[in-house]
Amino acid sequence: MPKRSRSVHGFSRQDRVSEQLKRDLSLLIRERIKDPRLGMVTLLDVHVSKDLAYAKVWFDTLEEGHAKEAEAILNQAAGFLRHELGHELKLRVTPELRFYYDDTQVRGNALSALIDQAIAADQANHPQTPAEEADQTITTSIGDNMSGKTTAAG
Repeated sequence: MPKRSRSVHGFSRQDRVSEQLKRDLSLLIRERIKDPRLGMVTLLDVHVSKDLAYAKVWFDTLEEGHAKEAEAILNQAAGFLRHELGHELKLRVTPELRFYYDDTQVRGNALSALIDQAIAADQANHPQTPAEEADQTITTSIGDNMSGKTTAAG
């Protein structure tokens, strides 16, 4: 995401419009779009251009298999959503909407699974010696004691 500058008041107009669009769009999508194929959609971020004429909307779905279909449905409904936003927002120009599926969560989960597999394979190939197990137990109990947890030994 591009870094945005802040105004004297704490947030730029771009940021304020983006947040308002996110709130209004989530409400409109939930209440006004009746397409049963859409399912549950979560708006993750909205970025508005400097001239407030264009808005990129990133979303995620509960069913990742229907992501492309949801993206197509939302982009088809963009004109309707823009028209409805025009009634809600007090802007000279209502931003043109473009929806994008954000698969960051899916890719993050896949990377986490790969890391877990690599750790498991490493531990299977290099079993710990009794001294290493004792060191790990001591480190764990020290960490527990520092966080306020008590152990059977301490």
